[in-house]
Amino acid sequence: MSVIRAEGLEYTYHGSDHQALKGLDFEVQPGEVFGFLGPSGAGKTTTQKILTGLLDDYEGGATVLDRSVVKWGSDLYRHIGVSPETPTLYQKLTGRENLELFGSLYGGHKRDPLELLDTVGIADAVDRRVGTYSKGMQMRLNFVRSLLHDPELVFLDEPTGGIDPSSARDVMSVIESLRDNGTTVFLTTHDMTVADRLCDRVAFIVNGALPVVDTPRQLKIAHGQQRVRVEYREEGGLLSQEFPLDDLGTNDAFQDLLARNEVETIHSEEATLADVFIEITGETLQ
Repeated sequence: MSVIRAEGLEYTYHGSDHQALKGLDFEVQPGEVFGFLGPSGAGKTTTQKILTGLLDDYEGGATVLDRSVVKWGSDLYRHIGVSPETPTLYQKLTGRENLELFGSLYGGHKRDPLELLDTVGIADAVDRRVGTYSKGMQMRLNFVRSLLHDPELVFLDEPTGGIDPSSARDVMSVIESLRDNGTTVFLTTHDMTVADRLCDRVAFIVNGALPVVDTPRQLKIAHGQQRVRVEYREEGGLLSQEFPLDDLGTNDAFQDLLARNEVETIHSEEATLADVFIEITGETLQ
């Protein structure tokens, strides 16, 4: 059974002649981290809103946890967790009060709020008003809120956005623990480094369409090109140049650099997921 299934999913916002989603087809399997990757405005958030019941005037099919989204009522939110890109928190309440309030809406929390807060490094701020939190702290509290009721499926929209690298690593570690415990994660992001670390499979979305769905490894094998980066001295400065790994022996520019005896370092590099995204879609991730 697929946890999520989209069939011919289309959406156009009222008053617009621009089709936001153009016939999306994909499935998400139990226990996987599925990355939904693309630049801003590509259709990531629109898709997530449909799958979480926030947009209902779409065309095509959208199934979550073996039931059409349109047939779910508010009971859906007892089974899924949602962490939107913009935190939805009560600024005048403390972190603890926010979690108690949202936990009550889910029928009570099944996970220890303090333990969750500790995993993302903000347990010491639990009794402070959320209005005093930094943006990164609010993002982490928002993330924890989505996990309180131990949902079967979690939707995360840019979960590492706006937080420092150390905190981002903490959040990614929690996501990996979710997968290890069998929770399915639908991750929307434009950060390919995060996606490459976390995702079992990824879908690239550009201008409302999905040109490819596959594992990061297979995408890099099929579409990426291994490179060699050479750092060398020239006129007193340190420069670098990249060459395709294939046919280095007959690459005149590479051989010329070696012959000049000015080479400092040579490193081989695998194509990144961002490289593959640009290769397949012709788009950047800005």
